[in-house]
Amino acid sequence: MTENMIKARKTADVVWSGTWVAERLGVELDGDGRLRDLLGLALRRNPKRAHLLVSNVLGKHVPQHPSVIWRSGYDLGVRVRELLGEDETARAVVLGYAETATGLGHSVADGLALAPYLHSTRRPVPGVARAGGFEESHSHATSHLLLPEDPRLLAGDGALVLVDDEFSTGNTVLNTIRALHERFPRERYVIVALVDMRAPEDRDRLDAFAREIGARVDLVALASGTVRLPDGVLEKGQALVAEHEAGAAPVPAPRAERGPINRVGLDWPAGVPDGGRHGFTAAHRARLDAALPGMAERIAAALPDGARRVLVLGFEELMYAPLALGVALEQRLGGAAGGPEVRYSTTTRSPVLAVDDPGYAIRTRLVFPAHDDPADGPGPRYAYNVAGGGFDAVVAVVDSTADTPPLHAPDGLLAQLAAHTGHVLLAVVPSYVPSHASPHVSSYASSYAPRDQESRMLPDPLRGPAFSSYAPEDVGWLLQDLSDVTLEAPTEEREEAIQSGGAHYAESLPVEYQPSPQYQELFRAALDTSAARIAQAVGTVTETVLAERSPRPVLVSLARAGTPVGVLMRRWAEHRHGLDLPHYAVSIVRGRGIDANALRWLAAHHDPADVVFVDGWTGKGAITRELAAAIEEFEEAGGARGFNPEMAVLADPGSCVRTYGTREDFLIPSACLNSTVSGLISRTVLRADLVGTDDFHGAKFYRELADTDVSRDFVAAVAARFDEVAEAVAAQVKEVLAADRAPTWEGWAAVERISEEYGIHDVNLVKPGVGETTRVLLRRVPWKILARAGAGADLDHVRLLAEQRGVPVEEVAELPYTCVGLIHPKYTRGATGADGKAVAAA
Repeated sequence: MTENMIKARKTADVVWSGTWVAERLGVELDGDGRLRDLLGLALRRNPKRAHLLVSNVLGKHVPQHPSVIWRSGYDLGVRVRELLGEDETARAVVLGYAETATGLGHSVADGLALAPYLHSTRRPVPGVARAGGFEESHSHATSHLLLPEDPRLLAGDGALVLVDDEFSTGNTVLNTIRALHERFPRERYVIVALVDMRAPEDRDRLDAFAREIGARVDLVALASGTVRLPDGVLEKGQALVAEHEAGAAPVPAPRAERGPINRVGLDWPAGVPDGGRHGFTAAHRARLDAALPGMAERIAAALPDGARRVLVLGFEELMYAPLALGVALEQRLGGAAGGPEVRYSTTTRSPVLAVDDPGYAIRTRLVFPAHDDPADGPGPRYAYNVAGGGFDAVVAVVDSTADTPPLHAPDGLLAQLAAHTGHVLLAVVPSYVPSHASPHVSSYASSYAPRDQESRMLPDPLRGPAFSSYAPEDVGWLLQDLSDVTLEAPTEEREEAIQSGGAHYAESLPVEYQPSPQYQELFRAALDTSAARIAQAVGTVTETVLAERSPRPVLVSLARAGTPVGVLMRRWAEHRHGLDLPHYAVSIVRGRGIDANALRWLAAHHDPADVVFVDGWTGKGAITRELAAAIEEFEEAGGARGFNPEMAVLADPGSCVRTYGTREDFLIPSACLNSTVSGLISRTVLRADLVGTDDFHGAKFYRELADTDVSRDFVAAVAARFDEVAEAVAAQVKEVLAADRAPTWEGWAAVERISEEYGIHDVNLVKPGVGETTRVLLRRVPWKILARAGAGADLDHVRLLAEQRGVPVEEVAELPYTCVGLIHPKYTRGATGADGKAVAAA
């Protein structure tokens, strides 16, 4: 440590780290009380701006406690959350600026709890399409790329939160907003910065800009002020830089012996991105948080004995991952009184003059060659205030793309660090590249490697809590998230479009039915009454699958009615056999088939022969036929062979499948509701302008319905009865396996009879069974309900819904189902009712 640095540490409360520049150039920093605590000043060789505001809480140039750095961003995020309110926060997206604000933006996103995060990047990634880009006018390196894994990340209608370290002229941020607003217009933007340093003439621009684009633009900052620059400051600054650069850069003398350089394995969680370059979700955040204590423990164990001062050194845009490791290490080492002091900073591509003076923010600099094959060439890179910092150990954290020979070269970063510290640890975080990412390897994902390059272009499954209210291990959704797209249409309007041929039912969504207190009571009562009966059916169908299909099946439920059943089958296998079965949900659309991209993903990660398609129940067997035809078409088009189209269902009243839990038509409580019993996920959507040829089908996550969600309650209530029904399941499975279970398609024949008898002339408007009848009442325009004479409590909820919608319930003496729902045929030309009269359009 230099004599001046020792002196500076003793006088830190007296000497402001901007004094040197202020005295020589006449630069003045005016603002509120926090400004000088947050900022120092330095000089750089730049033709557009000579001075540099050096943040003490950013973690770029000045080593600082990791917790202080993270908390500064987190607290800003909390303020944004308070500004937006919880509803709007749930739809917000955070965008940080490379390179300095990548960690700050991520910390702000932490403060917004579930907000997805993306940062711009100057590193092109082959195979990843650009969703946008912009220029930073005052910077030495101007090109910013936006490379989200999911291009729709920026397309929602929620607030866009833009994070930079400082807001000075505002040009960069406003240019970004203008460019994005042209492609992805929205109503609200929030600008977040550590400091608001706009000049008075720039302050009115923000309001004028908001009026220009027709959106609200707010600003949140820790402190505000202005930099007053005298005339000729740029020329004076350049001359001062040239004068000092002519001499040797201040670097303390190296140690007599270089410290050792050792690797430390992090065991970074598979599939978690190294940062926000391609997007970072709440699910990623939860998995990283769970892994951080273990990674900090591995770093702590590798530190040399007696280390009292430790620096975690990040790498250019890789700021958040090492920051999170630093915070975790700080917590780990700070547990005992007098534990080692942990600091954090990162390397940078920004050239800044170093002056070894207590009143100057950049005291020393290390210069080393770039080691990540950058787009702008192999120019020098820098680490400031590291040499002479008195660090006993430095933990250098890089991503795998940057773990190259130049990093380990005699003049590389590691050698430079080893010359000035007692011990160097190298921790490498795997670089996340969407087009080449390996599948998740975890308790709820396959360990199979992708079998073809094409499949690796498809994203990993969506999981809760970012998408659905189910636990992440319960189900992975092979869908794309359309939560921010308005898809709902009035029921009558949808019905007219569907029946007239103007639109397919999968191109829009019905408005989600909100159950009344009375209806919710009916659901609870039905669940209490039928939980054991459902548990027995779950056990029977699961044991049949294990006996006949595969000892370790891959459950693939048909979203969304099949998903609660898939979750329960997975729970049965785990509870009764200790099996941890993969479970995914995919989309199938009547008339358009199953999602072929989902099949490609499944074939790349699993043996198709192990895949078992799961649904809730059968009616007339339309989806059963659709699945068989879709699998055949997929194979004929060159897709993977081996998928078995035979479904496993909880209830098969239509006698359409061989693998079932029961063939009785009784009330399955999961049929009583829509998304609130299916993980808050909508019915799936297939529309050309939203779903491309290489996209999964879409669906929405209704986060706003969390207060009425009973998805986990339903699963828990049924699973609680597993042990109770185990003996009955064993006896029933013996009977099932010995029985002739060939489908008779009785349901289809019954529907054809009913269709003819009631003059509907379209079997798609006849929905047999309790489950399908409930769907009619919740999502379509019902005409009438046919109920088997004497049907009891299984139809209480049907009768209530029919009463609420003014639909007659007609009792029928001989009916193969407990009930049948008839969709109003008023939009079908020439349709007649049961009395032979024409059905007029309303």
